[in-house]
Amino acid sequence: MAYRYLFAFLLALCLSHPPHSVLVAQNLPYKAVNLGNWLLAEGWMKPSLFDGIVNKDLLDGTQVQLMSTKFQKYLAAENGGGADLVANRASASGWETFKLWRVSDTSFNFRVFNKQFLGLENQGSGNKIVAVSNSPSNPETFQIVRNSNDPNKIRIKASNGLFLQVQSETSVTADYAGTNWDENDPSVFRLNDKVANQLQGEYQLTNGYGPARAPQVMHNHWDAYITEDDFRFMSENGLTAVRIPVGWWIAQDPNPPKPFVGGSLAALDNAFTWAQKHGMKVIVDLHAVQGSQNGNDHSGARDGYIEWGDSYIPNTVSVIDFLARRYGGNPSLGGIELMNEPSGVNLDSLKNYYKQAYDAVRRYSQSAYVIMSNPLDHDSKVLLSFVQGFNNVVIDVHYYNLYSDYFNSLNAQQNIDFIRNQRASDLSGVSSTNALSFVGEWTGAWSVQGASKEDYQNYAKAQLDVYSRATFGWAYWSYKCQYDQWSLKWMIENGYITLN
Repeated sequence: MAYRYLFAFLLALCLSHPPHSVLVAQNLPYKAVNLGNWLLAEGWMKPSLFDGIVNKDLLDGTQVQLMSTKFQKYLAAENGGGADLVANRASASGWETFKLWRVSDTSFNFRVFNKQFLGLENQGSGNKIVAVSNSPSNPETFQIVRNSNDPNKIRIKASNGLFLQVQSETSVTADYAGTNWDENDPSVFRLNDKVANQLQGEYQLTNGYGPARAPQVMHNHWDAYITEDDFRFMSENGLTAVRIPVGWWIAQDPNPPKPFVGGSLAALDNAFTWAQKHGMKVIVDLHAVQGSQNGNDHSGARDGYIEWGDSYIPNTVSVIDFLARRYGGNPSLGGIELMNEPSGVNLDSLKNYYKQAYDAVRRYSQSAYVIMSNPLDHDSKVLLSFVQGFNNVVIDVHYYNLYSDYFNSLNAQQNIDFIRNQRASDLSGVSSTNALSFVGEWTGAWSVQGASKEDYQNYAKAQLDVYSRATFGWAYWSYKCQYDQWSLKWMIENGYITLN
């Protein structure tokens, strides 16, 4: 009789705290898809989101160069910042490039190479233009006035109400009151805003529309872009999980810091409800951290600078604490990813953060999977020894046959061979630790021109075959996208990928 009670006790214990192997048997490996551009905007995936923005080519982080039409010389922050603005450069590079901070539809701050801002000298009491302020205020705010016939022909009005003019190659002042658009006018500049790809992320979208319009734009997008019907479609077509990118401001919903808009948390709650109804799991992915971990638009960056480091760790841990507290006991939780695609950050700082964020999750759940994204600028095995002391931890690697000149010369078969050989070997190395492996992003897109449908099918199948060996699973990027091969929904509907 005693043995019977002991067996019942042990059985109940296992059911309440199932061992790792049982969890794996129940749920893993996941066949997942990223719900990109839903709760964290990425303009390349749906450019029409930005169509209603006035001066949408002048969003936060846009890099501009300014040439005096009279002198035919570019403006430059002398020494990259910390000194005067000059107009003596025949060609433009880093010191001649300014990153915009958008204040309104027509007003901007200009951030220079060394991160200072252009402004009126002596905190606005003078009229010479200098680059000495580390934080912009009224003296560092300028209005861009565009010519109605040529929008790249501009004049720049300072906070004193007067226009910038080039007095000489070494003197740029804000003391011009005229209204002339003649090419020989010292206050007329040629704007080049094609220096680099524009950032088109959540910051650019919400700040571009401004506080009066952004809330309605974002709520309309959240309500329509992903619905319960999409979860039904995903479940019926063999997907078992979704990876949902979110931004750090979700932890301060419904009143996040400007320019971000509240409401994404309610949408994430809906995702958990729909996932449970349709037998799926939700991986919450902290895709954008305060300070930006990689400078990309999907990191929530304002201007592309990577600021994240030790001083941002407490804030970032608090976001994970919030997510774990809210969802740690939810039966539909598939995992919490601590940070997406860190790149250009200090590795020791990243590990310090991962340890603190892991502990934050464990305060609310001993069994929830904690996912650590491998830094993009390091070998995929860089975290293997670090994760040895953790339980239910996952290493996330992202595999794209893109973003490198190496892939530009490969034909269809060579891409497929690369997947089956190089990618398979790399993934095997990631899987050789006590941590689980996760191919958190991959896609059916590549650099091959003129590929047939069969080529795409074979390429997708090769990736499915190899990435299915990841012990935690894989997640396609993305569910919806304006580009067909980036959209798993389109790939399924048109017979390019079969998961069932």
